[in-house]
Amino acid sequence: MFEHIQQAAPDPILGLTEAFKADPRPEKINLSVGIYKDATGATPVMRCVKKAEQKLLDKETTKNYLEIPGAAEFAEGMRRLNIGEASLAVTEKRVFSAHTPGGTGALRVAADFIKSQLDGKKVWLTSPTWPNHGQVFAAAGVETDSFPWFDAANNVFAEEKALDAINKIPEGDIVLLHGCCHNPCGADPTGEQWKKIAEVLSTRNLLPLVDFAYQGLGDGLDEDRRGVEALLETCPEMIICSSCSKNFGLYRERVGAIHLVCKTADQAKVAGSQLKRVIRSNYSNPPAHGELVVAEVLQSEELTKIWIDELDEMRARIQSMRTLFVKTLKEMGCSKDFSFLEDQRGMFSFSGLGPEQVDLLRDKHAIYIVRSGRINVAGMTESNMPKLCQAIMDVL
Repeated sequence: MFEHIQQAAPDPILGLTEAFKADPRPEKINLSVGIYKDATGATPVMRCVKKAEQKLLDKETTKNYLEIPGAAEFAEGMRRLNIGEASLAVTEKRVFSAHTPGGTGALRVAADFIKSQLDGKKVWLTSPTWPNHGQVFAAAGVETDSFPWFDAANNVFAEEKALDAINKIPEGDIVLLHGCCHNPCGADPTGEQWKKIAEVLSTRNLLPLVDFAYQGLGDGLDEDRRGVEALLETCPEMIICSSCSKNFGLYRERVGAIHLVCKTADQAKVAGSQLKRVIRSNYSNPPAHGELVVAEVLQSEELTKIWIDELDEMRARIQSMRTLFVKTLKEMGCSKDFSFLEDQRGMFSFSGLGPEQVDLLRDKHAIYIVRSGRINVAGMTESNMPKLCQAIMDVL
């Protein structure tokens, strides 16, 4: 029955990790997959997570199923984190929230919800965007298209082109936006630019879908929420998909959330009932461990403080690697100006390297980055920086 099945092409990002692991060269560097690494190149378990896990272990009495949307304390904590506890949408109970298996799971639940309740509507993706976005929506049978986002010549958000394109999207369609730390280019709108985006979305009667995967790794937890807040001020309805993989370091635990923001509390209940049907037919109910870890941290003043301190350390290290990268290349006499990396935010930036240069980095120098030229800045360390910069100069 399976003899006709053809070999699938490797995932453009995760496939690189497999190739990296198989590479025997000891000096190899992996800047492809979006995982935070500390100064030693390790991905540690956060201190707040270890403390929360111990508390959960001490008081756990059952392994019973969670409800379809997950634990209520997790939903409450994620609403405060992603939307803001002072938000009218939260205080007026106009938000239905559910725990999903990671941020990707949140996006797939959103895609299935769109297919079942808004069938015929198209999802518009920024160009560029995370490569898996298109695959997730295609798998759910939702059509996608794209609009310009990045000004490659100046390495900034292409404000004029983006706003003009959004203004031409058919009414009722969905526009997927990156809440902060745009993946893959790291180019985010300013607060004023977010307001302009929100105004166009509202005027055109478009539904914002926010992929909020990196909150806290840009400018800070509250600061990174500026885009969501600008949209909430103008748009009466939206979908937010968030992830705890990066900011809690819970990659393998698959902890994400989806929020449906509605016009009224009654509409939130109705929409939530359909979201639960989507979840029930997919994975039935979510895994508990990672979700309860996050809930434990967000409910504890002590653990929340530890978490914020750790997040501050992670964000500062990423920014310091941006600065060191630019400084090292300049000191080595690099002819190309990479200073734009210091103005971008989050774990990723476009390096401006072409596919052939990327292949040379891998084959000649054992340095792995995505063929689009996207670099995971969090994979840089003080120890691998000289080799990395020398190799980049070699392929320019």
